[in-house]
Amino acid sequence: MDTNQHTAYLRHLMHLKMSRLFRRLTHSSAPPPPPLRFVMLSSLGALIAIAITGGLSLFSGIPWLMAPFGASCVLAFGVPDSPLAQPRAVIGGHLIATAVGLAVGALLGDGWLACALGVGLAMAAMQLSRTVHAPAGADPLIVIAAQAPLSYLFSPVLLGSLVIVLIAWAVNNLHRARSYLRYWI
Repeated sequence: MDTNQHTAYLRHLMHLKMSRLFRRLTHSSAPPPPPLRFVMLSSLGALIAIAITGGLSLFSGIPWLMAPFGASCVLAFGVPDSPLAQPRAVIGGHLIATAVGLAVGALLGDGWLACALGVGLAMAAMQLSRTVHAPAGADPLIVIAAQAPLSYLFSPVLLGSLVIVLIAWAVNNLHRARSYLRYWI
């Protein structure tokens, strides 16, 4: 096989591989993307919720914003039918996980063992209280590492969670009337 034939053969193989890859990516068994209207409304909802919490932080001088709220918005606006996106989970999960993190941090300090124990205990507490909210799993890490004060439970946790739930209620019901919230208690 001469150089030209070898090059042509390699191009042919590359074309086959790329075709197979493209077919796998475009013919996936993953669910189809949601309708564009839903994508636009859910993205707008997340933008509004984070903008409000961030704006209230600037206005009041009190922190209303924390990183797990971004992930909470993905659930509350992107998959609002999920049990993890319901107000009980968003608010309760963040409150419980943060309270556990604050308690563990007060008892054990801010080491890796305290962080591990905080996340494990927070997960157990959320499961037992039926308030599982995946983004809240990060709350103990945040409060332990930052050595946050007890007031952190009120702001940003409670106030920020309430903002997310209220905006999710308003935006999700624009998409489909009476679609959010599925349950509270």
